[in-house]
Amino acid sequence: MKLSCVLLANLALAGLVPGAVALDATTRPLRHTRAGHLVQPRRTVKHAATTGTPKGASSITHASQGAGKGTPAIRRTRLGVRRHRYYERFTASSFAVGNIFAGDITAGEDPVVRQAAIEALGDMNGTAVVINPANGRILAMVNQKLALSPGAEPCSTIKLTVAMAALSEGLVTRDTMVQLAGFRMNMTQALAKSNNLYFEELGRELGFERVRHYANQFGLGELAGYNIQGEQLGIYPDEALPASEGGVGRMCSFGQGVSMTPLQLGAFVAAIANGGTLYYLQHPATPEEIAGFEPRVKRTLDIARYVPDLQDGMAGAVEYGTGRSLRASFTELPVFGKTGTCSDKGTRFGWFASYSDSPVGSLVTVFFLEGGRPTFGPRAAELTGAFYRNLWDHNYFAEKAQTAATFVPVSATSTAGQPAASPGTNQ
Repeated sequence: MKLSCVLLANLALAGLVPGAVALDATTRPLRHTRAGHLVQPRRTVKHAATTGTPKGASSITHASQGAGKGTPAIRRTRLGVRRHRYYERFTASSFAVGNIFAGDITAGEDPVVRQAAIEALGDMNGTAVVINPANGRILAMVNQKLALSPGAEPCSTIKLTVAMAALSEGLVTRDTMVQLAGFRMNMTQALAKSNNLYFEELGRELGFERVRHYANQFGLGELAGYNIQGEQLGIYPDEALPASEGGVGRMCSFGQGVSMTPLQLGAFVAAIANGGTLYYLQHPATPEEIAGFEPRVKRTLDIARYVPDLQDGMAGAVEYGTGRSLRASFTELPVFGKTGTCSDKGTRFGWFASYSDSPVGSLVTVFFLEGGRPTFGPRAAELTGAFYRNLWDHNYFAEKAQTAATFVPVSATSTAGQPAASPGTNQ
């Protein structure tokens, strides 16, 4: 386990981090009452017993002797609590050196989408991949060297595959309250707040073999693209982590031991967005490939009935959870997403995968950042919001709507005489 993740998990097991909210959470952890209700932490004032004040406690006591006859004197004792802070040392830079987009192949990309992704990344060291989930075509892939690399630990984005596995197995629904250490939580809350203990419990209940089966079905451990030159393979292990390192539970909360690429994550989120079709991602690079583009289905996933359950938590992440920084710049369309933050050998990773919902179809985005302390999941969510804001300000969705309204294919008529859906839109 990466050092920062191990520390957080150990503190959770010791009861020092209630709920073990993942590293990409930006708010103070919630305090959990015995009744299982979630309440914000608040200061309390304790009144000392007559036998004395415990060492290090804060109290207000009343004495018979005071400033005036019969007037109680107030004695205040300062908090004597030692605080130990842990600071992880990062050696990687969060900011790009030179033009990291210079070597990209862009012949088949949408220039408006590509420019929006470049401007959103700014000087951050990272990559952005934008996919049409209706056909698997990559509309933009900026910093292709990083996008096509062997990938990195998926951090909390692995929770999407675990959640879908648990839903598919009938283990839970979005409303099932799972009893944890001193509190209860359902899937919507756990995805929105990226709660680690919840997904550790799901992982243990599923067991490694079922977790791996679904991860492989969803495209982890295999190439996501179809003949994309330079694409490298992410890894899903054949064995669970040792129990001393957290076992399958840790794999399901942080993704420890897994290497996932931006393309693999993008292909799976595209399948969520379109209701279950896992496409081979394609990135046309020559005039012939552009002219002859046709969607290629890798496999069909039986997940359509579970997408609404998963979508609730992804919506919550953007509305009030770990990805809410997206809404600082964009609120015009619904966006459903999941953050991820973790580190490895002095490098911190920040993930945000999402899909949007508009009258003219969806876009899938994966922003992946590498660096130091300024790099984390909520930052990737913030950049995604900037990306959508750029497209909105350039009337991208309005122009797509106009094109869809005026374009009718020659043979786009169903047997019932009704116009068929335009290519590139969800049905």
